Amino acid sequence: MIEITYFQMFLFITIIWIISRFIVAVKNNTFSFKRELQMLLVYVCIVVIARYVYFEFHLENGRIQTTKLGLEEDINDMISIIPFYFLVDRYDGWLMNIIANIAMFIPVGIVWPICFKRLDTIKKTIKAGAGFTLFIELTQLFCIGRHTDVDDLFLNTLGVAIGACIVFAIRGSRKGEQIR
Repeated sequence: MIEITYFQMFLFITIIWIISRFIVAVKNNTFSFKRELQMLLVYVCIVVIARYVYFEFHLENGRIQTTKLGLEEDINDMISIIPFYFLVDRYDGWLMNIIANIAMFIPVGIVWPICFKRLDTIKKTIKAGAGFTLFIELTQLFCIGRHTDVDDLFLNTLGVAIGACIVFAIRGSRKGEQIR
């Protein structure tokens, strides 16, 4: 079992981000300040989401609690594949969980189609967001005390869809097009 702090994860994400952006700049033989500012929004989405999906929401002595990497002894305690079972039947904060899971991913649905040209439809944006959410849920299997939940997959993807609808509605209203 390995215990990590949010600061350590933040540094890891930041180093990987800087290296990947450097590789892209070298590969494309170009650097655009405007593009890097756009991509900074993607980075912020990743860092904020990592904070809340891998670490406890509540602070302990004013600090973000560490997370433990490893595997639980009982995998059944970490996975919920029955829709809406975990939300209602296991703890009192289920309504806040619904709102937070949707709200946390609305920025992804807004930022990603702005930053990635290939995400040129709502459907493509939702698929990319669902893939990102699936990645998060699967990686939570290695965080002791965190849960992989089909409800989170659905709610996070719903948040991406709401964000995407906002972006494409604005784009459509500017161009006089229908939302795709």
